[in-house]
Amino acid sequence: MSKMKLTKTRLQGAVWEGLLWADDAEPVVEVMYMQRPIKDVQLQSTQTAGEYALRISLPHQMMSDGVHTALITDGAAGNILERITVMAGDALAEDIRAEMDLLRAELDLLKQAFRRHCVETQ
Repeated sequence: MSKMKLTKTRLQGAVWEGLLWADDAEPVVEVMYMQRPIKDVQLQSTQTAGEYALRISLPHQMMSDGVHTALITDGAAGNILERITVMAGDALAEDIRAEMDLLRAELDLLKQAFRRHCVETQ
């Protein structure tokens, strides 16, 4: 049984990229979204032994309102290596990160108003 480790390097333009370390000479990686395999998966060895660059073009259906998850698994053992989660649209309305961003923006407005008030009352 081989050991595999996957680390995300970036997500840009609907393309997920990561580095995979594997004991096997040729690891097998599967990516599933909505119980269907994602076909556009590229796995290339790097100059470092046992290291591979993984590139996944995410399907356009993932770029829509809601929360969407794709699973990257070890094709031989079936272990989950990583989850790709995309959240967009109305699903973010209740998300705590969106709430924190809104609170920060409101706090900035309050700071500006307070500073303006202090300058005007001197």
